[in-house]
Amino acid sequence: MTKVLGRRAVLQAMGYGVGVLALPGCGGATIVPGRAAWATGGTAVMKGGYADPFASGIGATCKLTCSATIGPCYAKTISRKDISEGQPGLPVRLAFLVLDEQCRPIPHASVDIWHAGPAGMYSGDDGEPMCTMDDPKALAARWFRGVQKTDAKGRVDFDTCFPGWYHGRTIHVHFIVTTTDGHTVTSQLFFDDGLVDAIVAKEPGYNARGLRDTNNGNDGVIGKDEVADYLFTTSRQHDGAMLAAKAIILQTHGEVCETKGGEGGPPGPGGFPPGGPPDGPGGHHHGPPPKGPPPKGDAGAP
Repeated sequence: MTKVLGRRAVLQAMGYGVGVLALPGCGGATIVPGRAAWATGGTAVMKGGYADPFASGIGATCKLTCSATIGPCYAKTISRKDISEGQPGLPVRLAFLVLDEQCRPIPHASVDIWHAGPAGMYSGDDGEPMCTMDDPKALAARWFRGVQKTDAKGRVDFDTCFPGWYHGRTIHVHFIVTTTDGHTVTSQLFFDDGLVDAIVAKEPGYNARGLRDTNNGNDGVIGKDEVADYLFTTSRQHDGAMLAAKAIILQTHGEVCETKGGEGGPPGPGGFPPGGPPDGPGGHHHGPPPKGPPPKGDAGAP
């Protein structure tokens, strides 16, 4: 279902003025020429003062965000903006705008996110062991997990580091959005392949691990014909940090749509977790539901 609105209606619904230029409607990498290299050193080097990626609206369409697998690596989260716990890496501000089908902002919605660190591992001792590879530091940490509520304009930001890759999955960020009246969507977001390849090949903390084995074109969770709707729009900021922005359009009536899923990659809905095939060569494991109140979704690929 695609709701088509004029630019003026979208901007007014979000509470912004209408005398501004429109942004592209879809995600993708936007590398600003003439700027310095990407920063390193984690969120401690972020200086703020970043542009508002939603000031010009989200384009002419208001396309629903469909659900995707929750994966087995969901674990206890913490309410906070900076989810890095001081880990090094390329600093990133993730900016989310949560809207309904009419492109109206949804205030006070819970946005819960998690992703792998630069080394390709998740954190926490209450998820599936394969997600941390039993690494003591990862087990003791809660890095790259956090939850916050949207403001009156439906906006919420997290400070983090660019995720690392692991076997069988393209680089991605998990999220669960839940409104105050119980509407929810569990899904994943992605980065432009060209941007990811450049970071993995050149940036400190990422380039020592070799090239990734899965990209957006052969991932098992997102289909190559639909991934464009789930890409962050990215830009390099004045301090070398990345600003990655995405509008999430929540379905508040009827059944939530589902992504089609990818056709490539290892067997199963999304490939292997960080530690490789857990059930033998070519195996796939559907982990148990996360401990505590389980979010909606299939505990499939991480």
